[in-house]
Amino acid sequence: MKLLLVEDDAALHTALHRSLTRLGWNVQVCDDGRAALGRWRALKPDVVLLDLSLPGRDGLHILAQARDEGLVTPVLILTARGTVGDRIAGLNAGADDYLPKPFDLDELEARLRALHRRQSESYDKSASNPHDGKTISYDKESGAILHAGQVLELAPRELAFLRALMARPGQAVSKERLFEAVFPGLQDVQFEAIEVVAYRVRKKLQGTGTTLTTLRGLGYLLKLPS
Repeated sequence: MKLLLVEDDAALHTALHRSLTRLGWNVQVCDDGRAALGRWRALKPDVVLLDLSLPGRDGLHILAQARDEGLVTPVLILTARGTVGDRIAGLNAGADDYLPKPFDLDELEARLRALHRRQSESYDKSASNPHDGKTISYDKESGAILHAGQVLELAPRELAFLRALMARPGQAVSKERLFEAVFPGLQDVQFEAIEVVAYRVRKKLQGTGTTLTTLRGLGYLLKLPS
């Protein structure tokens, strides 16, 4: 499991490198915001652990550009900025999870493994349902969702929503599960916000042969063409 740790505090990244390596992670460290995107592209990590206050370039700008480029690697923001506004800004920029400093190492590792597991489930489902041009598929190499060889233009939350559904094709996925995938740890977002994301995804699926069905009391179901 490859982890890119973007953190400029030498004592902290040394301690995290040592601890996470012992737990089985292959940890690569970047301590300069200006070099972070280049390392991200080159390493193709399974998870990115990203600080926000970095020399050269702010972590939020790094994250926003990565998502604009189609880099969908799960990102856990690790920062001393712990206000609700900071959490919302990070999640809006495309983060998958948020852990304020100081933190417990066991909790950090549990969250990292949860992000990696979620991503791996999506990959496994994609491998068993290869892209045939008739439906949408998840491209493991780029992290994009494709249709007819073209990348579907999706915002980070729309992508997280679709990834969660594609991990269970033909099965109902509850709104609660989808909410956690799209808004992880964000308690100030109203539950109905998942319906807005579903509406946007449904519009973007038009013409792909794949439909998003609402199952009252159960959640949502992704129907792939036969």
